[in-house]
Amino acid sequence: MGDNTGPQSVSQSGLPLLDEPRPERADARRNRLKVLEAAERLFAEQGVKNVSLDAIAAAAGVGKGTVFRRFGDRAGLAVALLDEREVELQGKILTGPPPLGPGADPVDRAVAFLDAYLALLDRHVELFIDSENASDGARYRIGSYRLWHRHIAMLVESARPDLDADYTAHFILAPLAADLHHALRTEGFDLTRMQAALRTAVSGLLEVRV
Repeated sequence: MGDNTGPQSVSQSGLPLLDEPRPERADARRNRLKVLEAAERLFAEQGVKNVSLDAIAAAAGVGKGTVFRRFGDRAGLAVALLDEREVELQGKILTGPPPLGPGADPVDRAVAFLDAYLALLDRHVELFIDSENASDGARYRIGSYRLWHRHIAMLVESARPDLDADYTAHFILAPLAADLHHALRTEGFDLTRMQAALRTAVSGLLEVRV
């Protein structure tokens, strides 16, 4: 694999953080997580637009008022679910075990991130499409994209210092656009095929040339 020198702990290298969750009571957190888990399951089974707040509240075992007060509407709940899952991925990058977390070869870390992100995208592609298409160019302005870009750029810098790390990171992240992912899934590409192809391409790009 690539040269293991360079930044290995992204937590010490200026990686932009996603929003930290506000402190909350233990019971409020339990209810929030129950609602998010119920919404995640129902969205996957029925599609985001086919699921009502009533159905989510019933599946979570809480009152509709609880869901409404916390999330406002279905769109707010969808955004909160996506935020929660992206913050979880960020935590694994910052402090989780390698190869996704610090301590592994930069090429292995890049591949592990792409595998994990593609799996997340595949589970929630409808939410990602809504988030990325909120306005023209929205995908490239949201905090999560800047975070993933910085993470990959640092790994590129470490593995292949001869490359333009900032541009190469955009190049590597380009296949993770939600609309492309959805189009490929519609054409019959499965998740395993996409993960394998991206893994091979990025490993070949970042391997040290001798």
